[in-house]
Amino acid sequence: MKFWPAAILLSIACQVSANPDHGAPESLDDLLVSKGLVSRVQAQVDETRDAVGEAASSLVIAAMGFLGVPYRYGGNSAEGGLDCSGFVRVVFEQSVGRVLPRRAADQAAATQSIERRDLRPGDLVFFNTMRRAFSHVGIYVGEGRFIHAPRPGAQVRVEDMRTAYWNVRFNGARRVLTEGLAPDE
Repeated sequence: MKFWPAAILLSIACQVSANPDHGAPESLDDLLVSKGLVSRVQAQVDETRDAVGEAASSLVIAAMGFLGVPYRYGGNSAEGGLDCSGFVRVVFEQSVGRVLPRRAADQAAATQSIERRDLRPGDLVFFNTMRRAFSHVGIYVGEGRFIHAPRPGAQVRVEDMRTAYWNVRFNGARRVLTEGLAPDE
């Protein structure tokens, strides 16, 4: 079964209940097709995918490939483990060929500041987890979630940055400029 946004389902329910003489559809998917809503939803999905861009999509997919890799302070490989900035650095280098600085604070300094409301998948999100600005970094994946290497004893994972812990520690968002820059700049 596909999952549909609540507004669409509510709209359909209202249309169905308002017309008692309607024939019963075989399924929700059939009803959505008959009302022409599937093509509209698919168009919105395609538009969103195009807006995100192919580079961001491949970057997020590459980041997801590291799920489960153990945290290791100073780590910079999947085989040996990764810390937060090592994870970000490896993902950007392998997916888009952009070499970022090694430390989270240096990554923040080397990227373009953006507003939280402007976050797109592939952007960097920074947090104050050690009583200093930009002490932790992750990669935004969309819908308020980010992927990161959290701490010793943990593994690369996806978390919701709207939870109380991450929300109060949010330090800023940055965009990595990849066009027109040399990979080692």
